[in-house]
Amino acid sequence: MESERPGSSSTSSKAFSFISKSWREVRDSADADLQLMKNRANSFKNLASSFDRELENFFNSASTFSVSSIKSSPSSSGMEINFVKKFQPKFSEFRRVYSAPEISKRVLEKWGPRARIRLDLSAIRNAIVSELDKERDRNGIIEFDRGKRGREFWGEGEEQWEPIRTLKTRLKEFERKRELSVEDLFGGFKSSDFVEKVKSRLKAICKEPQDSQEVPPLDVPELLACLVRQSGSFLDYFGVRRDICDKIVEGLCSKRKEQLLLRSLSAGESTLLENDNINDELDLRLASVLRSTGHHYEGGFWTDFAKYDQSEKKRHVAIVTTASLPWMTGTAVNPLFRAAYLSKTVQQNVTLLVPWLCKSDQELVYPNVTFSSPEEQESYIHNWIEERIGFKAEFKISFYPGKFSKERRSIIPTGDTSQFVPSKDADIAILEEPEHLNWYHHGKRWTDKFNHVVGIVHTNYLEYIKREKNGALQAFFVKHINNIVTRAHCHKVLRLSAATQDLPKSVVCNVHGVNPKFLKIGEKVAAERELGQQAFSKGAYFLGKMVWAKGYRELIDLLAKHKSDLNVLKLDVYGTGEDAQEVQSTAKRLDLNLNFQRGRDHADDSLHGYKVFINPSVSDVLCTATAEALAMGKFVVCADHPSNEFFRSFPNCLTYKTSEDFVARVKEALENEPQPLTPEQRYNLSWEAATQRFIEYSELEKVLNNDNADANSGRTNGKIIKKSVSMPSINDVVDGGLAFAHYCFTGNEFLRLCTGAIPGSRDYDKQHCKDLHLPLPQIENPIYGW
Repeated sequence: MESERPGSSSTSSKAFSFISKSWREVRDSADADLQLMKNRANSFKNLASSFDRELENFFNSASTFSVSSIKSSPSSSGMEINFVKKFQPKFSEFRRVYSAPEISKRVLEKWGPRARIRLDLSAIRNAIVSELDKERDRNGIIEFDRGKRGREFWGEGEEQWEPIRTLKTRLKEFERKRELSVEDLFGGFKSSDFVEKVKSRLKAICKEPQDSQEVPPLDVPELLACLVRQSGSFLDYFGVRRDICDKIVEGLCSKRKEQLLLRSLSAGESTLLENDNINDELDLRLASVLRSTGHHYEGGFWTDFAKYDQSEKKRHVAIVTTASLPWMTGTAVNPLFRAAYLSKTVQQNVTLLVPWLCKSDQELVYPNVTFSSPEEQESYIHNWIEERIGFKAEFKISFYPGKFSKERRSIIPTGDTSQFVPSKDADIAILEEPEHLNWYHHGKRWTDKFNHVVGIVHTNYLEYIKREKNGALQAFFVKHINNIVTRAHCHKVLRLSAATQDLPKSVVCNVHGVNPKFLKIGEKVAAERELGQQAFSKGAYFLGKMVWAKGYRELIDLLAKHKSDLNVLKLDVYGTGEDAQEVQSTAKRLDLNLNFQRGRDHADDSLHGYKVFINPSVSDVLCTATAEALAMGKFVVCADHPSNEFFRSFPNCLTYKTSEDFVARVKEALENEPQPLTPEQRYNLSWEAATQRFIEYSELEKVLNNDNADANSGRTNGKIIKKSVSMPSINDVVDGGLAFAHYCFTGNEFLRLCTGAIPGSRDYDKQHCKDLHLPLPQIENPIYGW
């Protein structure tokens, strides 16, 4: 561009420089700038209606450029600008080419990155300056040389041409911004959206990791805490108790705990740490880290996902037990009541799976009652339970093959018990005595087939085994076998009392109730006492299966030691069993004041008049007879033992620690009257309360209500993180390996026989096939078959 002529203002130079810069940007951006020019032209047309006419003249102007005359009149707003007609290149051609839908290859090449656009703007400058020298005006608002000619050309006040007035305003703003300092320039952008977005991005980059959306990785203490917590079962074998493991985990996570707590307090959020629930917080931490990596845990080598579809409206609950009526044992009666009350409470499909014994075994187990078909026994069971509960029990009864072991005095399942629950109903399983059911279980893993498996421990097998020959050695092996099978086949284990061994995944809770018949007897006794009638006319009694382990050894020892102190006590004993003859001969030899009677139902009318129930047994997990005696309003004298922990809250329960305490408690009970039960105490003894406790402690309510996402999830930064599907667990891998090893072990008949299994119990026999209408089992090597 040529050098500026004398008389041109600095503002004019800056304006031309600005126009030149705009054209250079057009050259560099090509398509984008051309579209921008078109949009700006349209916007410029809308500024004023008068400018539309001038714009048309501008695009339709001539191809040559010369300035013949420029006239400015205050009264003429539609003046013609002649110098535009000679502007090159022609704008009409320019508009026609670049407003087309497609730009030709020739145009693209012409306006490519390397093309140069040469535009001579000196003619425009010379024409404007020459006309300014010729024309003069009296009052100019903004001028290039502040002369009269400029004022005449540009116009004044309201008479100015709208585009010219807008151009002068823009030039003023441009000049003002050029004079601003760098600080003032940025200060003008403080309120713009662009600057706010930039500031927010910079803030996100510079903020602390815990405040950002990215989840920080696990640190070394957290990894160690996870390892210690998941290895708790192994450490237990080496004498490291669970409480010590919990303290180690808490110590490792203490730093992280303080950070999370401070963060939650500063943000006004609630956190699980307020309840010192460090395990849940650690689980959520693991889940958030794994989720941030995109990892989704789909199970391991041992896991089977062909499970029951939870989308159905009604869920299925299968209760599997080791005994059945008419055998009046705890594992036959209590699961039956549980099935009835669960079907009533949770309104779900419930199936009770009980063992079916062949005729020869029935004669050994069932007193004076045998069944020719499963349907006949099913009818007997339904009639018995409905007579006692007073409502229609809406549950199904199924059978699996079983054999009676004389040595163990219990029923052992044969074959794969899990296959007798159809896959379409394999949703929730309740294993009554899970260790007993799985000692020789050779079949599908329960946790693989069912969505949720709960084990209920009824019997203190270690206490029974210790009384046998080489009992200490046997108890050692049985303890570890019980740990293995319960870990491998259960999600949750409920122990009726702390008298049982501390099994993995277990909690202590009494989930047994009392037959409603006994509560009605207690209400009747309380009503008679209110009327002034004598409710109890007899003294003390003991009731239980007549085997030494059921408390007969302790009873005879206490009475023999304090025979002189209890000479006034005449004790009636009700029971039958394998050790009946030996127990009676021992009592006769010691000259004890015991009156032995045949066993009978505890609700029998002949037992209502007794005031004191004596139960010195320490082998029971939770004595059903003790609960029944309390429900009937009687005194109960029992040992201060974990098995009786649940009964201590009742005022009629008198516990003793020493033999001298036993004598004092017996005399106290004989000399006083028991207190009537309160409504709350009666409810705590009922099956309704027991069912509610079971639903709570087994997490069955959450499972039935499809709340696993809430039970196995937490809230972090307002988002719910699911834990169960996100986190692989060492325990899951170990449990699967133990299940596989146990499966291999129980598949070998020789190893089964070495551990005391019934011969041929790996598979059900032909008689079972006939009775239960089962297909004949495959014939395999009886010794080495797998």
